[in-house]
Amino acid sequence: MAKLVFGMNQSLDGYVDHTEFTPDPTLYRHFIAEAQGQVGSLYGRKIYGIMCCWDDEHPEWDADRRAFAAAWRKQTKWVVSRSPRSVGPNAKLVEGDLEGAIRALKAAHDGEIEVAGPDLAHSLTQLGLIDEYRIYLHPVVLGRGTPYFAGPRPRLRLVAHDRIGEDVVRLTYVPA
Repeated sequence: MAKLVFGMNQSLDGYVDHTEFTPDPTLYRHFIAEAQGQVGSLYGRKIYGIMCCWDDEHPEWDADRRAFAAAWRKQTKWVVSRSPRSVGPNAKLVEGDLEGAIRALKAAHDGEIEVAGPDLAHSLTQLGLIDEYRIYLHPVVLGRGTPYFAGPRPRLRLVAHDRIGEDVVRLTYVPA
């Protein structure tokens, strides 16, 4: 059975915003290795729209960005959306009964499935479907934005912490 893991970069004050801080080369390589080892990624509609940039070719990208793009393109993606829309290569639309669809997805695969997007993670947390939370804590204070936890914080238990690169600490939690 697959394990659902919600992991995102977060500011010290609890916000996620891809435009405010960018992974350094060490963190990029970490995310590349994770993407290469995952069964796939489960996206909410909004974050999938942001991540679709990795489907495009950008000659100005450095080697790390090109490597991440290659890993992302290869990976299976499931996109949760209440409003039907088209999805890109290697992506499948998840509609209808969210709980049933995600339980079936977990049962059909072995390994790790990344969950991306605070709104989707909130819905999956309420359903008790997220198995692990990974907070990549950056030394940045935003003071505004989208919170990592889109609703009430679930009861969690810290199971690991490690430093990635110079400034980022990964905190790994499981439901308590």
